[in-house]
Amino acid sequence: MEIRRGEERDLEGIHRLLRQVLMVHHCGRPDLFKSGGEKYTNQELLAILHDDARPIFVAVDGDKVLGYAFCVFQQHLHDNILTDIKTLYIDDLCVEEDCRGQHIGGSLYEYVLGFARREGCYNVTLNVWTCNEGAKEFYEKCGLTPQKIGMEKIL
Repeated sequence: MEIRRGEERDLEGIHRLLRQVLMVHHCGRPDLFKSGGEKYTNQELLAILHDDARPIFVAVDGDKVLGYAFCVFQQHLHDNILTDIKTLYIDDLCVEEDCRGQHIGGSLYEYVLGFARREGCYNVTLNVWTCNEGAKEFYEKCGLTPQKIGMEKIL
């Protein structure tokens, strides 16, 4: 297995995994997430692949995408209350359903941490839906702790 920046040749595999994530979210929160559909068009995904502010990393075995991590640099320069630390936010991390339990997610996460350190980031952050207990447990095993908690009241 190799972990590297995502490339145009990875589009199909990334889309496949994005659909898997959508179904996890749809099953957990059908009131918020539609079933089916695509999170990004090919054009939108290509733009992200070429955007250094939003790197995508993929775990591949030959030509097969086994997992990905969508990341976004965040920094609040000259903010009235926030310090100007540089953060790498993991917007989405997914491993192929059939490959889970093989340490691919952990390897992707460690790769992202190394990248963030090399880029001078202060921290790495992410959000996880409470309905996605497997992801929450995975992130806790990786050593992540809650930074803030989003709350809602359904009307």
